Amino acid sequence: MEFIPTKTILQRASHSEEWFGIDYNMNLYKGCCHKCIYCDSRSNCYQVEDFDRVRAKQNEIEILNQELKSKRRRGVIGIGTNRMNKYTVGIAMSDTYNPFEKEYQITRKALKLISYYNFGISIETKSDLIVRDIDLFKEINSKSDLILKFTITTADDSLSKIIEQGVCVSSKRLEAMKKLSNEGLFVGTLLTLIIPFITDSEENIKEVIRLSHDNGAKFVFSMGGVTLRENQREYFYQELDKSFPGLKEKYIRTFGNNYFCYSLNKNLKNVFISECKKYGLLYKMEDIIKAYKKNDEIEQLSFGDL
Repeated sequence: MEFIPTKTILQRASHSEEWFGIDYNMNLYKGCCHKCIYCDSRSNCYQVEDFDRVRAKQNEIEILNQELKSKRRRGVIGIGTNRMNKYTVGIAMSDTYNPFEKEYQITRKALKLISYYNFGISIETKSDLIVRDIDLFKEINSKSDLILKFTITTADDSLSKIIEQGVCVSSKRLEAMKKLSNEGLFVGTLLTLIIPFITDSEENIKEVIRLSHDNGAKFVFSMGGVTLRENQREYFYQELDKSFPGLKEKYIRTFGNNYFCYSLNKNLKNVFISECKKYGLLYKMEDIIKAYKKNDEIEQLSFGDL
């Protein structure tokens, strides 16, 4: 694995109330090898060349140690999240539990520092490697805020293999979720991406919510669509031609050059809310933040019903 120069590891989160109440962003890796066909981080505007190649940062644990030591305000560190706007709130530039993490343990070393300096964490992942660090999560959770999120796009493992080619299938993520939940950790599902004509069925939404509940989730959060722009759009269409012949043309007819391709229509939105209520799962951002934060006295932004 290549190690690239860096000056800083932590960045202040500018819209903490919009993405699970995080105070800082941290990306320990650059690039991602999960090969999810819908990943907006591949877009040119983020300037991540050769996006599918994972790189780490030189001396990042030493830099992180100095940065944590110097912070006068403790808070929640979002791991794998570093950009926020109306539609791409909290999109991860890399999954901190990529395959290289098993050998290099950069994330684990960072978690030890985070625990030592009494910061909280907010992690999102598609990897079951996360269960390796249960001991550190429990340690952090005993004194700070902690929330762990699994992206579950589809309840169908065979479909997961097509749209998320380089990562463990949904059922493995759900098994990992259950292990974390059984240890008393606050876990939930990111159903942020609902891919038009692929995962936007009522059956899929119901099944993802049911499986999340059955595996210990406290919440399911959704934004109801997929984002497409330069470079990523071409990649996405290329993958559609491989696995879903004819679907690209339907996208072009339906969405044109729209950046955000929204698929959660009124009926599906009602299904989503109804199913979350049925299983007692949180689904509003402000409710999720209040539930996992131990001393949250800040009034959080409401996203309304979704």
